[in-house]
Amino acid sequence: QKLLSDIKDSRIDCVVVYKVDRLSRSLLDFTKLLEFFDKCNVAFVSVTQAFNTNTSMGRLTLNILLSFAQFEREIISERTRDKMGAARKKGRWLGGQPILGYDIDKENHKLIINEKEAKLVCEIFNLYIKERSLLSVAMILNEKGCKTKRYVTRSGKVSGDVKFKNTHIQHIIRNILYTGKVRYNGEIYQGMHEPIVTGDIFKQAQEVLANNRVKRNVAKNVKNIGLLSHILRCNACNSAMLHTYTSKGKYKYRYYVCTNGQKYGHKSCPNCSINAQQIEDAVIDCLKKIASDPDSHKQIKDKILTQKEFEEVLSSILSIWDTLFVYQKRRALELLLEEVKYDAQNNKVSITLNEKRIKFLCSHIEEIKHEI
Repeated sequence: QKLLSDIKDSRIDCVVVYKVDRLSRSLLDFTKLLEFFDKCNVAFVSVTQAFNTNTSMGRLTLNILLSFAQFEREIISERTRDKMGAARKKGRWLGGQPILGYDIDKENHKLIINEKEAKLVCEIFNLYIKERSLLSVAMILNEKGCKTKRYVTRSGKVSGDVKFKNTHIQHIIRNILYTGKVRYNGEIYQGMHEPIVTGDIFKQAQEVLANNRVKRNVAKNVKNIGLLSHILRCNACNSAMLHTYTSKGKYKYRYYVCTNGQKYGHKSCPNCSINAQQIEDAVIDCLKKIASDPDSHKQIKDKILTQKEFEEVLSSILSIWDTLFVYQKRRALELLLEEVKYDAQNNKVSITLNEKRIKFLCSHIEEIKHEI
């Protein structure tokens, strides 16, 4: 990409390679590259292969060389895939991020049990079968001070060693490696490593997972997007608050929940959840007060708006608010607000206006009203 960029900037007259397949082993890509070189008046030279692309024989020679290069690439890819597949079927560890409960024997390409971590893995399976909740297990482990697998990448970066989330527990419960087996292409094979949990325990955990699985209706969820989606944030942990709902009979109850509390448990965040209608009404009331307040210019931080512009935009949109559809109201709030923060401890809502967008709205208010 750097080469192509330099050619576009007319910084290169000639591209030199050792062999043609060093530029590309794809016949299609190579053809496109040569066309690009010709268009930019850039010569192409292969040091060890003499041919002239200005003649029909030279172009034929080039295509033959490239065809063999592409064939060679595909053969190597197939052999590598077959070799990895054969190793996987024998139960070998083929690399990747280590998992909790095992360390890696790099010489023998296999997993070896880490006794301390293995006890934690067994506890996780037993807790899940008992509690029947991923989040409950994560909360119990976090209260004990347990952490995820700590490992060092090839670049020397330390990863893992963090608090458990419900998704961490789910990945552990689903991982068949803990039974001493491996999965490849949908098939299960006996691994070379020792198991940490028995097949019966693993089976029980999968049954609990299956029973807890909720069938999600994507189209249904799309129709129930909250007015403050992607705008509302938790003041305590600065995490996004997502719109969701529960149904009881004919009635639907909407609310916003803190993603941090959802992942780590509500003890990790005082903002458990809040009624969606209440906080949406509170934000609208706040905007109405600002629009009618003669001192509302004090709300402006960057001073890129005048008092008149500020009042005109808010009043224009709020005057038609009750006639708008839900998606139109949401679009309007996205234009007016940068973010909304909810403080559960003090039961307060604070809003930050998006002054740049409001400035734009002021000069295009009629078009925006038509758009939303």
